[in-house]
Amino acid sequence: MTRAPIAVALDAPDLETAARWAQAVTPYVAVVKVGLELFCRTGPSVVDTVRGGSGVDLFLDLKLHDIPNTVAGAAKAVAGLKPTYLTVHASGGRDMVRAAVDAAPDVTIAAVTILTSLSQGVLDAVGLAGPPLDAVRRLATLAVDAGAGALVCSPQEVAAVRREVGDGIILITPGVRPVGADSQDQARVATPEQALADGADLLVIGRPITGAPDPGVAAAAIAASLPARLAD
Repeated sequence: MTRAPIAVALDAPDLETAARWAQAVTPYVAVVKVGLELFCRTGPSVVDTVRGGSGVDLFLDLKLHDIPNTVAGAAKAVAGLKPTYLTVHASGGRDMVRAAVDAAPDVTIAAVTILTSLSQGVLDAVGLAGPPLDAVRRLATLAVDAGAGALVCSPQEVAAVRREVGDGIILITPGVRPVGADSQDQARVATPEQALADGADLLVIGRPITGAPDPGVAAAAIAASLPARLAD
């Protein structure tokens, strides 16, 4: 069975729940994502638990952001877990992104541009004046120049980022919500179909799947809703 280009965010309260969700969704999705909260709560053992024998890729979403030497050390430390993707903040600068790339050469470093929870008002308040797209494009170019193999951006910016960086970079889009789903704390969202049509390679979907009565059924339904040419 073909798995859909979806990374299910396993933002679970405990290891047992994360394992149950992972087992339910891995027949239908290509990636499972372990975020900072779950990783800190359970430790590295969560990786083998959620990956199991499913063969799905692991997205380790730690959003590293520190001086280059510290980020290099952290990236090297988790590279042994063999994640497919590891996130760093592009706003940490070119040298920091490069440090992560060099420290984990077998991992695709995914640089986070602007968090999907940040609205225009929040960006103004922290000093990022102008439309979010301007900052996203600047950070995307910086990160790719530093060696990042993937970028994380909202689905509302993915088409412009694709034009900016070309086809060789993996674009990962959080803030994806099926039609009718609550946007919750995501400020810049789109449907899975629209995000893929605009150039996304991997959709991050959490609560619309894990918050459903049966996460496996929810994952299967979203996977089945994607155009056949995109769900491969």
